[in-house]
Amino acid sequence: MNKDQLEGKWKQVKGEFKQKYGKLTNDDLTYAEGKFDELLGKLQEKTGKTKEDIEKEIKNW
Repeated sequence: MNKDQLEGKWKQVKGEFKQKYGKLTNDDLTYAEGKFDELLGKLQEKTGKTKEDIEKEIKNW
């Protein structure tokens, strides 16, 4: 999964959340996106894997 695909998937998820939970704001979703990026960074640090390898693992879950 490349960066564009990951961003596209994130936009889909944000749209679904906004539909289901109408009170969510873009700030809420930007915060969540930042936390996801933080998680990727921590996984990279702990595992020594590349961001691409971690994204592949997430895609395969």
